[in-house]
Amino acid sequence: MSQPDVTLLPVHELSQQITARSLSPVDLIEAYLQRIQEQEPKLQAFVEVYADEARLAAHGADEAIRSGHAVGPLHGIPIALKDLIEIEGRVVTGGCEVWRERKAQRTATLAQRLISQGMIVLGKTHTVEFAMGGWGTNSRRGTPWNPWDPQRKRSPGGSSSGSGVAVAAGLAPWAVGTDTGGSVRLPASWCGITGLKTTIGRVSTYGVLPLSPTLDTPGPMARSVEDAALLYRAMQGPDPLDPRTERLPYNDPLPQLRRGVRGLRLARLPDAERQYASADVLAAYDASVAELERCGAEIVAIDLPFAFADVAAFNLRIMAAESYAILHELIDDENAPLDPHVRPRIAAGRSITAQAYLEALQVREAMKLEFATALAGTDALLTPTTMTTAVPLDEIDQTTAPAHFTRFGNFLDLCAVSLPNGTDPGGLPTSLQIVCRAYDEATALRIGWAYQDATDWHLRRPPG
Repeated sequence: MSQPDVTLLPVHELSQQITARSLSPVDLIEAYLQRIQEQEPKLQAFVEVYADEARLAAHGADEAIRSGHAVGPLHGIPIALKDLIEIEGRVVTGGCEVWRERKAQRTATLAQRLISQGMIVLGKTHTVEFAMGGWGTNSRRGTPWNPWDPQRKRSPGGSSSGSGVAVAAGLAPWAVGTDTGGSVRLPASWCGITGLKTTIGRVSTYGVLPLSPTLDTPGPMARSVEDAALLYRAMQGPDPLDPRTERLPYNDPLPQLRRGVRGLRLARLPDAERQYASADVLAAYDASVAELERCGAEIVAIDLPFAFADVAAFNLRIMAAESYAILHELIDDENAPLDPHVRPRIAAGRSITAQAYLEALQVREAMKLEFATALAGTDALLTPTTMTTAVPLDEIDQTTAPAHFTRFGNFLDLCAVSLPNGTDPGGLPTSLQIVCRAYDEATALRIGWAYQDATDWHLRRPPG
């Protein structure tokens, strides 16, 4: 009998096999590098692949594990990192052609944390320039190919486009993305994988190129909630180089991951917001809500004190003001070869006054309290992740954003998990978003695990 393709296995199974020594990290890395060699010319998920270094690390991991010196259950597991995450001595472009030879002078805390647990970095994945865009396109550095449509190039979702494509296509078992307005969840939705938007402070942003420091949150992208929970646990923790991570209690989601949803109260999407989702997305969403109700959750209606679009406008104001403050020299240089779609998004921050910026921050605090009051007595809010399934690249209106259902999570400092919940008639994935209070990632993952335990959408793979 032929051996199963290890690139199709979830990380928790790979970990078990490596621990039992029935799978060598050397063979695992070779399997992924072979798949990258075969698929990458078309998919273009990676900016750079660290093949030689990954092989060397795999041999070291194999020897350590065989000699009884494993550093933990994730020793020898490969991972891909978004091209915002610095590794000292490695090029980090942030999706910007101007920075194509820019070498990092430090290593991001989250990268150090993953490497110290024995994970092996396969390479860096593509991002929208400066991570400023939800469609996943990059006119200068290249746009990854969404593997769910082999014939027509569609949006992979952004800004963590390469991470989404790499995980969906089996080029990496999991990856790290960042989320400022939906940039983990949008590619998770359109690439048919699971993504977790963490709360500010859960994961250090030291060494991660900033877009909007008020809103930036690194998060795991994986094929299942269980794997996302494992990576989330590995990424988080206090870091003296990022004060927002201090004094937060450690949040291990695994003890309650399999407790199910019986007894939980889950709020459905308000009727006024349903108009923004396509019929296919709504059908999958309604089926998901019904499935969670069958699993024992109580589904309730709530009235939100504001529309998602209103929240998104304030979120964009903060993003534009902060990103322009950071990047104004490049944005104002008319000769700089920047993405023509990204430049105006950040340049909009030029006209945002200090008063308007501070007002957005004040409104944010007031809206947090209003939202908490509206959600009182419930454990999560269920929404679609995206309004439609993946859009063909030649139909994208770059003056718009696909983040209607995601930006409010960043603005209100919430956490959320997005996971596949169906397909449209053309076979493209749809996605469910489970939004929970700040620092309640464990509950979001618990609800997501219960849904995936009852369904098989997360087990489906792109064609080819």
